[in-house]
Amino acid sequence: MSGWTYAKSGVDIDRKSSAIKALVDEIGYRREGIGRSLRIPGLFASLMDFGDKYITMATDGVGSKLLIAEALNKWDTVGIDCIAMNVNDTICVNAEPVSFVDYIAIDKPDDGITKSIGIGLQKGAELSNMEIVGGEIAVLPELVKGIDLSGTCLGYVAKDRIITGENCQKGDLIVSLRSSGIHSNGLTLARKIVESNNITYTERISGLEKSIGEELLTPTEIYVKQVLAITSAHEVHGLVDITGGGLRNILRMRKGLRYVISDPVRPAPVFEKLVELGGVDAKEAYQTFNMSMGFSIIAPEREAEAIVSEYANAEIVGRAEEGNGVYLEPEKILYDRY
Repeated sequence: MSGWTYAKSGVDIDRKSSAIKALVDEIGYRREGIGRSLRIPGLFASLMDFGDKYITMATDGVGSKLLIAEALNKWDTVGIDCIAMNVNDTICVNAEPVSFVDYIAIDKPDDGITKSIGIGLQKGAELSNMEIVGGEIAVLPELVKGIDLSGTCLGYVAKDRIITGENCQKGDLIVSLRSSGIHSNGLTLARKIVESNNITYTERISGLEKSIGEELLTPTEIYVKQVLAITSAHEVHGLVDITGGGLRNILRMRKGLRYVISDPVRPAPVFEKLVELGGVDAKEAYQTFNMSMGFSIIAPEREAEAIVSEYANAEIVGRAEEGNGVYLEPEKILYDRY
């Protein structure tokens, strides 16, 4: 059998992109006046015009990481993931998250589970300096088997502080902020790899400090305070959340540039084990997992070097050149479309 891919595990990125396009093609209404949207393709968060500020909205969920929480009966960290997946997108336009609503779909109410989820949501809100202002629990026994958890984040940014990636230019360096682990993307592939090797989630694999289930449940890093501090102190041209699609996300930045990852962060042991056990090739790994590069900052050389000198979790991993796409060296693997 050839190596595992995200598509083989049941998630085809290209088909997902096609489905998204089919949906978006049918949505054409435009509001005028206060609250009208700023239409820039590829942004991680939507922007609405409110005078001298843009209000931002982002929405996302925890995904199949919830199946590992269920397997371990450990629910107190997935709320952090839910917050992180939203706020890390929000800061990609240099917006500050201010409020959040969660949505839980469940087959049958369980006080213990919802209490534990609340613990994580509260922790994520604290780490983001953001208030949870409401939410919804829908009991849907005919539609849902287990639990689904998602949410929506509201933020704001002054118009003269917005960062869209359009200012990225040749010679800019790419700074990576290290991830805490797999975050909340690629878990379908990770689970298939673990289960196809007849490994239980409570099992400790050689080279890992915790059981494989605990490693995969490590909550997503929340970059809000660090990134907003960086953009306040340094000139930054682009901000990229390395989530679904991995390095492909860098293609959301200015077109007409080739973003070359020449010195990637060494992947944490959990990624090395997944790649080894699943026979996952490099191109697939870097477009499915974050491979320890959880968030990217694109900035002029002098600014990038200063950022790295100030933050221990920051590394320069590449640069912007003339051309198109994202390259991962030394294999010269190209991602030419998001």
